[in-house]
Amino acid sequence: MPTELADLSVDIQREATGLGQGLHPDSAAELADLVRVMNCYYSNLIEGHNTRPRDIERALAGAELEEETRPLALEARAHVIVQRAIDEMHRKGTLPRPTSIEFLTWVHKSFYDEMPDEFRVIEHPDGTQEPIVPGRMRQDDDREVAVGRHLPPSSARVAAFMDHFDKRFQIAERSSSGRIIAIASAHHRLNYIHPFPDGNGRVSRLMSHAMALTAGIGGQGLWSVSRGLARGLADRGEYKRMMDLADSPRRGDRDGRGNLSEAALKTFSEWFLKVTFDQISFSAKLFDLGGLDKRYRRLVADTIDDKRAPELISAVLRHGALERGDAQIVLKTSERTARNTLSKLTAAGYLTSSSPKTPVRLAFPLDYRERLFPNLFGDGDLPV
Repeated sequence: MPTELADLSVDIQREATGLGQGLHPDSAAELADLVRVMNCYYSNLIEGHNTRPRDIERALAGAELEEETRPLALEARAHVIVQRAIDEMHRKGTLPRPTSIEFLTWVHKSFYDEMPDEFRVIEHPDGTQEPIVPGRMRQDDDREVAVGRHLPPSSARVAAFMDHFDKRFQIAERSSSGRIIAIASAHHRLNYIHPFPDGNGRVSRLMSHAMALTAGIGGQGLWSVSRGLARGLADRGEYKRMMDLADSPRRGDRDGRGNLSEAALKTFSEWFLKVTFDQISFSAKLFDLGGLDKRYRRLVADTIDDKRAPELISAVLRHGALERGDAQIVLKTSERTARNTLSKLTAAGYLTSSSPKTPVRLAFPLDYRERLFPNLFGDGDLPV
């Protein structure tokens, strides 16, 4: 295990431990749902599909969609649904080993079962179409594929490659550092094998997300690997260049034992882990309780004509949820005044609840997402 990679894994573990500290679990869960939308937004962007966050949320809510945005929005919805299922399995302790054939075929099947018809076919260069069978890996009689300059192993060899992949990464999971470093190397190797006729990039990014959870660096679901891969460390073209580099053939007897360059895989893995650290650090600052509380209070003070409103928002953020009758205790005012403040915040979309009588919890109105979470979908620095 290269020292540089082992050191990075320790730094990542330390940074992930502090992510979301101080946030109530209910507030963290609300934020994690926002991060899922961000993750699928950037995952789609990597595929050249630019989907607006607003359309993704409309698709998740089952709202009517414009015909021109409908396919991409439903594709993004499929991604969020599968990631939610992964997160739920992890919470319940039922998540399969993320590098297992069982898990990967489940991800592909679950994803394509939810996909719109427009994205359930492969368009071949000769103009013919081939239906995508959810969960089915390439097999002996399938036509060969090419991804840009990359020529994956032949369809007849996919089963053998995947069996080796499964066994090798099962061994890598025996140490805490190994589990983190394996996220990077497995990400490339799965894409190199290209086991499915289509959808390998999305499957690999969901696999990386699941591997982060099992490696203990999931950070309550508050960071996204896809954001980092789409943006890179210096420019947005890095991901494709680094994946291409890791495809390099072996450069002599001292460059590993397989047909691919071990040195190139090490370079890719170091880049991938630096991206991981960068994204965890970004999220740690973005979701810091003190900073988030300050931004939300400022927003409410600027948009709600009620000087008590920021205090109530702050209380819900810190406690995760609030019984409606407790609002007057928090605000130290009459029941009627507290009820009016609560109504204003609910009407503005800052608070939400399952019914008019159940506890209120924090919401994050789409129109103010960029102010609450600067640069989540854009560029720049966090405000002071």
